[in-house]
Amino acid sequence: MGVIKVLIVDDSALVRQAYSTLLSTERDIEVIGTAGDPYIAVQKIQKEKPDVITLDVEMPRMDGITFLKKLMSQAPMPVVVISNKTVDGAEVALKALEAGAVDVMAKPNVADEVSFAESRIALADKIRSAFHSKKVKKHTEVTPATAKPQSIGKSNFSSSGVIAVGASTGGTEAIRVFLESLTPPMPPILIVQHMPEKFTAGFAKRLNELCALNVKEAEDLEPVLPGTVYIAPGNNHMTIANHHGRTVIKISKGELVNRHRPSVNVLFNSVAEVKGKNTIGVILTGMGDDGATGMLAIHERGGYTIAQDEQTSVVFGMPHKAINAGGVSRVLPLHEISRDVLERIG
Repeated sequence: MGVIKVLIVDDSALVRQAYSTLLSTERDIEVIGTAGDPYIAVQKIQKEKPDVITLDVEMPRMDGITFLKKLMSQAPMPVVVISNKTVDGAEVALKALEAGAVDVMAKPNVADEVSFAESRIALADKIRSAFHSKKVKKHTEVTPATAKPQSIGKSNFSSSGVIAVGASTGGTEAIRVFLESLTPPMPPILIVQHMPEKFTAGFAKRLNELCALNVKEAEDLEPVLPGTVYIAPGNNHMTIANHHGRTVIKISKGELVNRHRPSVNVLFNSVAEVKGKNTIGVILTGMGDDGATGMLAIHERGGYTIAQDEQTSVVFGMPHKAINAGGVSRVLPLHEISRDVLERIG
């Protein structure tokens, strides 16, 4: 793979410099230019032809969402939107995804050494995911998946089981499609979507407005209830545990796992241990290998596991890694996953 050429668009010179510094140690990423507003960005795009753009949403002369919509209608390319870590910032980030951004992230924190390192990892990973995404590429460029593991036999799923879902790049749309096809009664659904702190609350609220199920951001020690979807809060890991005869959610900080917090593997390993064969694991679109070992853990304990196929994945990294690890019962297009889940629990 060649070097990924990145254009940074932000009205703050200090922020542009900070992003350039964060990416300076990444051998496969090169900052080929910066722009202080969308008008300058257009000139740089025409001249430098970047592979990926990082875009601030609050800028003079033209706001980032307006620029994003114009860009996607005239010269679509992978864009990572960077927004403030606030409730308003989360709302804008969701609008950016709907407008065509490949991914979103909170503004990097460079206040201390740990924050700097985590911000560097997050920014670089978002750029790589955007570069490899199919969201702005023609579908004819997609090659078919090389293997389709066959479904296991009769399901052992019971009324006390749970459904665990993991996703990253492209996951906000994939999760919406999955959940909109489900209606009560349903087992509890636990979801890890790689999103920043504050953003997950807005994401859960948006899903709750669109879906028949109750969708909320998960809280520490709350009971896991049927008909409810729990979104792992950004910057926190989510697990489950048995507590006084009932299953509860545990929210914790901890270190990055598979370069992420929340981590899909952390959730999947937890449900495999607590629920075993009464687990359905679903791995959706995303870059990297988060979720692969967790899917295998669910599979080895008799649970049923589904991976989104390559054709419908924005990035086929996470599903592909899970398939290669041997932990996938079945590979399906996105629109068929909810139906297969209903058949398993029915």
